[in-house]
Amino acid sequence: MIDCGGRRLAFTGRLLPIVALSLAFASFAQTSVSPSATSPGIDVPPVTDVSLVFEVATIKQNKSGDSGSRSTLNNGRFIASNTSLKNLIQYQAYGIPESRILGGPKWLNSERFDIEAKVDASALERLRKLSRGQQRLQRQGMFQQLLAERFKLATHWETRELPVYALVGAKNKLSLLGSKELEGSAHVSTGNGEFNARGVTLAQLSEALTQELYRDLGRPVIDLTGIDGRYDVTLKWTPETGAASIKSGADGGAAPPDAGPSIFTAIQEQLGLKLESTKGPVKVLVIDHVEMPSEN
Repeated sequence: MIDCGGRRLAFTGRLLPIVALSLAFASFAQTSVSPSATSPGIDVPPVTDVSLVFEVATIKQNKSGDSGSRSTLNNGRFIASNTSLKNLIQYQAYGIPESRILGGPKWLNSERFDIEAKVDASALERLRKLSRGQQRLQRQGMFQQLLAERFKLATHWETRELPVYALVGAKNKLSLLGSKELEGSAHVSTGNGEFNARGVTLAQLSEALTQELYRDLGRPVIDLTGIDGRYDVTLKWTPETGAASIKSGADGGAAPPDAGPSIFTAIQEQLGLKLESTKGPVKVLVIDHVEMPSEN
C-alpha cells in the first residue's frame, strides 16, 4: 500500500526490491532482493510473459485538488485515487526513485488520476504459480503495458554519471552477521526508521538501500566493499528528509543532540560500513513520449 505519508516496498528474487505479495500481488511492505533495473549499471531484465496484462482498466482525471494519494494492489486488482503519472511510473511500472526518471511534460506530476484495473481469473492463477521475483517482473510489465496503451508512454534507458554513495568498509571492525538463507531467498523490509534484510549480498544491500531509503539518502548506493557472502542486516536510525539527511553523517554534519543516529551513522556504527560521496554509472529512465489519456 502507498499513501501520502509514506511507503513500504519489497525486493524480488531475480530482480529488485519490492514487497511480500498477497496471493498473486503484493501490498508494498516486505521484499526479496537481487540485481535489477534499479541497480546502477545493471541491464533491465525482460518481462517473463508479455501475454499477462490487465483485463480491464478505467482511468479518470481527478479534479479534487487534494494533495494526498492512495493506491492498493491486491488479488489482481489495482485501485489508485488522486495519483500522478510520475507516481505510477516510479512505483508500479519501474520501481525507481523519481530522480532517475528524466524528461516528460510538467503534468506528469501535476495532473492526478483515479485508476482501477484488474486481471482475469486465469491470469491471476498463472501469477500465483510464479516465484516472487517473477511475480514482481510480471506486475511491472503489466503496468508498463497499461501506461503504454492508455498514456502512449514511450521510454528508453540510459546510463549517466551521477552523484552516488559508495558503500565501503569503515575503519572499525565489520559487524555483519552471516546468513543461513539459501541463495535466491533474500528478503528486505523497512518502516519507521528500521531496515531489516536477510540473506543479502552487499551488492543487494546497496540496491535495497537505494530503493527503500532513497528519501533518507538522496542518491543511489553502489557496492565497493569487495566483500563476498550473504548477510542478515538490521539498521535502526532516526529518519530525516531532504538536505538535513545528507548533512547528518555522510559529509560530516552533526544531528541534533537529542536525536537518534542518522542513517549514515547507523550504517557505520551498526554494520562497520560507511557511505562515501562519489560519482558512478546510474541507469536512468528517459521519457520519449506521453499523452493525456482519454477517459472511459
